[in-house]
This record gives sequence, C-alpha cells and structure tokens, in this order.
Amino acid sequence: MARAKTVYLCRSCGHTATGWLGKCPSCNAWNSFVEETMSAGAAAPKLRQAAQVVSLGSPPVGDGGEVRMRTGVGELDRVLGGGLVTGSLTLIGGDPGVGKSTLVLTAVQALAKKGARVLYVSGEESVRQIQLRAERLGVAHPEILLLAETDLDVAIQAAIREQARVLVIDSVQTMVRSSVESAAGSVLQVREVATVTMRLAKERDIATLLIGHVTKDGAIAGPRALEHLVDTVLYVEGEGGASLRVLRATKNRFGSTGEIGLFEMRTEGLIEVPDASARLLKERARGAPGTVVTCGIEGSRPILVELQALVGRPTQGNPARTAVGLDRVRLLMQLAILGRFGLDLSDRDVFVSAVGGVRLTEPAADLAVAVALWSSARGQALPDDLVVFGELGLVGEVRGVGYGELRLREAERHGFRSALVPASLGKEAEESSSRLRLIGARRLHDALEGLM
Repeated sequence: MARAKTVYLCRSCGHTATGWLGKCPSCNAWNSFVEETMSAGAAAPKLRQAAQVVSLGSPPVGDGGEVRMRTGVGELDRVLGGGLVTGSLTLIGGDPGVGKSTLVLTAVQALAKKGARVLYVSGEESVRQIQLRAERLGVAHPEILLLAETDLDVAIQAAIREQARVLVIDSVQTMVRSSVESAAGSVLQVREVATVTMRLAKERDIATLLIGHVTKDGAIAGPRALEHLVDTVLYVEGEGGASLRVLRATKNRFGSTGEIGLFEMRTEGLIEVPDASARLLKERARGAPGTVVTCGIEGSRPILVELQALVGRPTQGNPARTAVGLDRVRLLMQLAILGRFGLDLSDRDVFVSAVGGVRLTEPAADLAVAVALWSSARGQALPDDLVVFGELGLVGEVRGVGYGELRLREAERHGFRSALVPASLGKEAEESSSRLRLIGARRLHDALEGLM
C-alpha cells in the first residue's frame, strides 16, 4: 500500500515544503503554510494517446458551432467579453450573500432557453432549496438539471452522462476527490478540483463555472494557483447593505479586464443597471459642500460618479486619512499639493469616498478629489451642473487624460452644463460638446480660481 506523508503547502501560491516555514520563498507570504497529508508512492497515471497537432493556419477545429454563448444578461456578457466561451473555466468569487448563485442561475436560464443543457452541482444546498430559489427568481427551466453532491467524480460522471454543455459547481471549496486524502476546502483539494474541472472543460468542450468563497481579505479562498489555472476570474462586489452590486473581471483570457457590470439586488433577484451613470447619481447630494461629480472610464465605458469629501476640524492627534473607492496614496499626494497652494490640511481629518461602491483607480479623478477637498474645507458648495476630471502633477499642473471627448459627451447626455477640465483638451472637445461650458485649467490654482 502507498504510504502517506506529511507536506506543508502555502495557501497563497501552493508552494510545497517538507517542513513548516514562516515565510513562503515563492510568494513571500507570512504564516501561510498549512499541514497536509498526501499519499506517496502511488502508481503513475497512464499516459493518454497524444493529441492531434494542428497548424495555426489550418481551418478551425471542431463542429463550427458558436464559440461564445451569450448568457442573455447584458452586463455579464460585457464583463466576459461578449459571452461565455465554450470549453472555458470561469471562477466567480464574492462575499456570502452578495448574489453569486443568483447571478449564475439567471445566466444559465438564458442559456437553457437556447437549448444548452445545464448541470448545476451544489455542495452547500439541497435540490429543494435550489428549486425554491429558482421559483422565487422565475428562472426554472427543464434543461437545468440539479445535483446535490460533494464528490467531484460523481459530478463529472453526471455531466458526461447527461451531455451537459454548461457545468456549474457551487462551491469549489465544498467539492472533494476521494483519491486525495485531505479535507474539503484544503489547498490540496481545491487545487485538485480546479485541475480536474479544467481538464473536463477542455476535453469535453463544456463551459464550466466555479463559484468560490472569499477570505476576510477579499481574495478567493484557496491557493493563488487556483486563479492561475482558470481562464476567467470574476468578482461580485457589494458595499454592506447597499443594493448595488459591481461585477468585475480580474483575469480574462478571452476579453478585457477593464469592463465592469452593474446590478441591483431586489426581491426578484439581480437586475441589470445598463445606465450606470444614472444609477450612481440617483441619490446624489445636491448643494452640499464637498461633493462633486467626475467621469471615470471602465474599459470603454464612461461612468459619472459622485465624489464626497469631508474635512474635519483641527485635531491634536494624528489626523485620519481615509479613502473609500480611491487610491489612498494619491489622496496623500493631493493633500500635499493643496498644501503648496495655501490649503494646509495637515492637522485635520480627511475622508474621501466614491459613492456607490465604484473604485476609481485612474488618475483622472485627481482634480475632482482636490476640488472636493477645497469645497469641504471652505464650506462652499459647487455648482450642481459641474463635472470635473483631470490628472494632477506634483507641481500642481493639470494634465490631460484619455477619452476626454467621450467623458464630455457622457456628462452632456446627463444634463451637465459646465466642465472643469485640463486646458489641453483644446478646441476639438469644445466643438464636440457645444452645450457644455468648458473651464480649462493649466494649474490647480487656475482651477480653484475658476470656481470662485
């Protein structure tokens, strides 16, 4: 019989060591090694027959069918790059209750209506529980087959037997393989489940969706190698009790990772929000100091977002510097630039937030953040019909940003009448947005003077 041996695996990257290490030599993570037991001396697997070698210039291999299957959920298709690719392995992560299973059930119903047989394997809920949820969401369909099982081998056999074109596993941390002597959710089991499902997806041309839990740090539980194995990694994000959900791709072999999808959680499930700007500005605080609207770019999509800044009273302790949905390092840079221009906030608490759960990572929000801080510190409200965007340099210059005309058209479409923008946008932007009054600024001082 094969003897079992003890190894230590890194939960972050899957690095294997014979003894416990405080720091992983592969990914430099601290206290990430866990003890696992695996069989040793097992017989090597038999080699399969060599696969056919195909020239890149030859006609496409396969039955010539549809390469992408549109799910019918426009926001999901946008993030996936046009639809679910056959034979792909997609990992969907998110906090408990954020709507991962709801989103997947809605998507597979649209695929089932097009004739694609779907096998939904649940290791957490019973068949009756899934049926009740499907009835509440109105997504029940005879081509969606349910299986409550935690044994991965049984699930794979069922997918092959039923000739499923789409396979859903909910969740990857609950599935086990009997050949692996480890508990469900362990590093060994999660890596084995991902490897076997990837092989199934490629060999049988089955579009496979893996639903995964996330840790308290917001990363998908299991080794980082799990995300390297799959083709696409999607995250469903939500801010606390807010109804807005953001779907974003952190990895996509078949499309861009810059696109986001917006949904609203309601009683009937996740509802698409095709006009993101209108939804994000729906509850906008008007006439209040410290609020301003900026226009960010997510992929090829312009989105109007409300920024809010709050500057507290002078404090004797260490002042707080909090950024929600924004880069904290850039916030510190903007505070230093404002200090050079006469607005010293070094002894005050500063809070800046991008409302609606959206993350603005591009530097085009620099000028809007600085203007919002100036408005809050002076107690002077900005015009409600003003949109602000531009990058700030370290000496206070206002630099141009990409997609300037696209941002202006989005602002004009939602009724804005003035825009504080970099002066480098030029006459072309002014001609393309005839109803917008452009306030061009070359330095931060010019921008602040234009608002007085």
